Amino acid sequence: MKKAKPALMYSCKIFDVFEENVLMPNGKSIKQTWIDHKPTVAIVPINEKKEILLVKQYRVAVKKHLLEIPAGAFNDHKEPPEECAQRELAEETGFRAGKMTKLYEGYLLAGYCNEYMYFYLAEDLVSAPLKPDEDEFIEVVPTKLAVAEELFKKGKIADTKTALGILLTVNYFKEIGKNK
Repeated sequence: MKKAKPALMYSCKIFDVFEENVLMPNGKSIKQTWIDHKPTVAIVPINEKKEILLVKQYRVAVKKHLLEIPAGAFNDHKEPPEECAQRELAEETGFRAGKMTKLYEGYLLAGYCNEYMYFYLAEDLVSAPLKPDEDEFIEVVPTKLAVAEELFKKGKIADTKTALGILLTVNYFKEIGKNK
């Protein structure tokens, strides 16, 4: 029996939505909907004052401003993750990193989306502003790492990638014996 191709239900610049019939282990076939998403990056930029450059921006989906780490999608599947991270960092904060350290990579929402995110620590920042995307109105909010960690613990950081980025960074500095 030939497997049917997933049906494209919706397409936009960052992701496509598909539906397909999936054969379950019990032999039943069910309809599943899933999102094919471009790979993404998230960056934890640390400046010379040992502050994370968080970004504050309005998020339409949740109808509020959120404090986040810089992040974004690859231009295409061939763009190297570190190159994408440098571009997004420059677009959102006006800096490039002299040193990039990969902290983690993995799927964000594997239950219905194949978005794969690379997390980087960006250090030795140098001014290198790029024009932000036309839908980005961002305020850079330099925040001590310990303060960012407290904001996360008190529920003031509601963005999951940012919470994970902060925890990964705190853990990284503990492992290498640096206290930021």
